[in-house]
Amino acid sequence: MTFMQKLFWIIALVAFPTAVYLATGSLAGLVLAVILGVYVVVGIYDMWFSPHTLNRLYPVAAYIRYALEFIRPEIRQYFIAGDTEELPFSREERDLVYRRAQGLDDTQPFGTEHEITATGWLGAAHSIAPTVVKEETKRVLIGGDQCKQPYSAARLNCSAMSFGALSANAIMAINKGAKLGGFYHNTGEGGFSPYHRQGGDIVWQIGTGYFGCRTPDGGFDPESFQKSATLDQVKMIEIKISQGAKPSHGGVLPAAKVSEEISRIRLVNMGEDVISPPGHREFNTPKGLLDFVVRLRDLSGGKPVGFKLCIGRKYEFLAICKAMLETGITPDFITVDGAEGGTGAAPVEFTNRLGVPCLEGTSFVHNCLVGTGLRDKIRVISSGKTATGFDIVTKLAVGADVTNAARTMMLSLGCIQSQSCNTNKCPTGIATQDPDRGKALDVEARHKRVASFQKRTLHSAFEMIGAMGLDDPDTLFPHLIWRRSADGVNQHFDDVFPLLAPNVLLEEEKVPSDWIQDWQLASAESFAPNLEALQQQA
Repeated sequence: MTFMQKLFWIIALVAFPTAVYLATGSLAGLVLAVILGVYVVVGIYDMWFSPHTLNRLYPVAAYIRYALEFIRPEIRQYFIAGDTEELPFSREERDLVYRRAQGLDDTQPFGTEHEITATGWLGAAHSIAPTVVKEETKRVLIGGDQCKQPYSAARLNCSAMSFGALSANAIMAINKGAKLGGFYHNTGEGGFSPYHRQGGDIVWQIGTGYFGCRTPDGGFDPESFQKSATLDQVKMIEIKISQGAKPSHGGVLPAAKVSEEISRIRLVNMGEDVISPPGHREFNTPKGLLDFVVRLRDLSGGKPVGFKLCIGRKYEFLAICKAMLETGITPDFITVDGAEGGTGAAPVEFTNRLGVPCLEGTSFVHNCLVGTGLRDKIRVISSGKTATGFDIVTKLAVGADVTNAARTMMLSLGCIQSQSCNTNKCPTGIATQDPDRGKALDVEARHKRVASFQKRTLHSAFEMIGAMGLDDPDTLFPHLIWRRSADGVNQHFDDVFPLLAPNVLLEEEKVPSDWIQDWQLASAESFAPNLEALQQQA
């Protein structure tokens, strides 16, 4: 018998009868008797019936551990963790988002709290001849030669978050904020819901489940797609191939969460699990993807169409580039998601181990397009962890034209990083479908914070670009960003992410040695590796 078990029996056999005796003479004794009675009942259950070993060995006392474990995240966040320690967003980053969203002072007194000589630290090279970014360069026109309705996009926009993952009020607040701030709002794969229709520009994301434009058996329905895609509010269409939080993994919305409203918006059946397949049914080859791009562009009336992916096997993206070269079909934009994750709940192994980080993925896609002579036809959107102006600057420097943010848009709404997005118990009414929690979010007040965060973060980015001696974000280049190496030397990003020369992949004898294998494995006909071509070269 353990010490705690012995202690339990001592209290039960000695203190409880004493309390019962005292209960006959005073109210305090009665209360004590009740408390000890509950203690004895719980303790007996723990020792003889509990499925938990801890409870059997430490009757009643084990619940102290469970209670402390339950509040551990809050204790750490509010009392223990330093301002620069937490992930995915530190206290410093969250406070910066909150201050910018609320229009408060966002300056830093008394110097940085970071160790700027630490290995891996990122910085930018300023100029002794600073300038001001020109107004006409602060937006980007998206739409190639095959597009009839190009769209002028802000340099920072709201990334994909579905109604279903976020509450109705959160979606409405973001969309109203997008309208007020003049930037676009990506619907996520959950469909173009009534809550997205608050006047803000929409990028309608079409995922593997084709929600909002699907047939009863889960295929793509061109008629329902065309009905929504031709609305004036919809500015662009994005085909979701994969996302950074869980690349190549489909989602499941349990039948219990499929309300009548969700059923109507997503065009799915009530009472059934809603499955998002890992891959698309409409295409399974690089050329098939491009054919789908053309199809959606035609059905939408010539609006910009692109696709989103997290980079994994590099030869697969090169296969898409080869398909572009062979068919002459190009998307209007490519959105690069990072393996840093996002709002979507995912298996831990997928979140931690799959995918290429955002900066590396953005640089790779940019280089692929440069090396194949396609870069001037396609805009690159970098979607990943974007909290500060510097985050925007680094993404633009490695090849992006436009950036997206998701979680920091949630922070601007009032998210406290409780990391309960997958529990339906979000304490701020943002990532939940609980109507009582969702209604607590004030749309009229919070949408102004979304717009303020976007505006002031972009202002910070443009100030940095000006301080770097540039008046156009498109003139940023990797050499202006550096990373501290282990030997204490500042390593410029053009060494970290080497640039390809224009069209270099088109001439076999000029393909760089570290690109040869992936280039030879790539085939416009299939995402599978072209092993035969590789063997012939060998």
